Amino acid sequence: MTPRVLLPWSDLTVPDGLETACYDGTGTPPGLDGVEFYVLPYDSGPEPPKLIAKMPSLKAVQSLSAGVDSLLPLIPDGVTLANGRGLHDLSVAEHTLALILAAQRNLPRWFRQQSTGSWDREHTRSLADERVLLVGYGSIGKAIERYLMAGEAEVVRVASTAREGVHGIDELPELLPSADILVLILPDTPATRGLIGAPELAALPDGALVVNVGRGTAIDTAALTKEVAAGRLRAALDVVDPEPLPSDHPLWRAPGAIITPHVAGGSDSFYPRAKRLVEQQLQRFARGEPLVNVVR
Repeated sequence: MTPRVLLPWSDLTVPDGLETACYDGTGTPPGLDGVEFYVLPYDSGPEPPKLIAKMPSLKAVQSLSAGVDSLLPLIPDGVTLANGRGLHDLSVAEHTLALILAAQRNLPRWFRQQSTGSWDREHTRSLADERVLLVGYGSIGKAIERYLMAGEAEVVRVASTAREGVHGIDELPELLPSADILVLILPDTPATRGLIGAPELAALPDGALVVNVGRGTAIDTAALTKEVAAGRLRAALDVVDPEPLPSDHPLWRAPGAIITPHVAGGSDSFYPRAKRLVEQQLQRFARGEPLVNVVR
């Protein structure tokens, strides 16, 4: 039987011998019984992962997201799961830099003034010479670091375990009091949930900027809202907890907050890179070779 592959796009170069079907995340595709390789549509909600349970012939699942913690419980024994490590690095790094610069240079204020034609001027903060605590030093963290270094910031690296040039997460209590900017690039795991709570936020100096581009669960939203609403801390967030943030949540209107709706990873640079990865994985699958980016 010809292996059947379920893909999110129809414009891919597919090896001979692989029967393909296209599924963009809407509706229910036919013929799930024969699917052996499933590429999950990106950013299409909770329904596509549920189809995994309806694929008895499944051998491999390719996620286009770097974080796959929510997928792990859905993957049957004997099925390979690969993630999208590296696909989002530059997109998330660009967005992180944009959030930091928007906050440091007070861009929301100037945008509001533009709508009224006001020329009210004031000097702002900068990125240069700021001490940035980069928590989550994987491939995305390293991409963010390159932008920060170009802006002549001082970068302090933090990861789950200490190694040469990188602090361990257990050192956060000593590092937070001297951080001008705290950047979080963390997955949603039991170890990271609530990592930054009221005590950690209280340890940050007045005026510090909290940036989150990983998962919203890493921060206690109520504690952060209290600090930002009081004007002691600022926040620039692409992820929050819960998501979506309710429209009446006070964090939306806190003067020191900038919020984008979890869009850091989805720029134009992502899709060509994602398609190249999927094509490479299909070649490996057709030849019976191990996939790359295997999580389990």
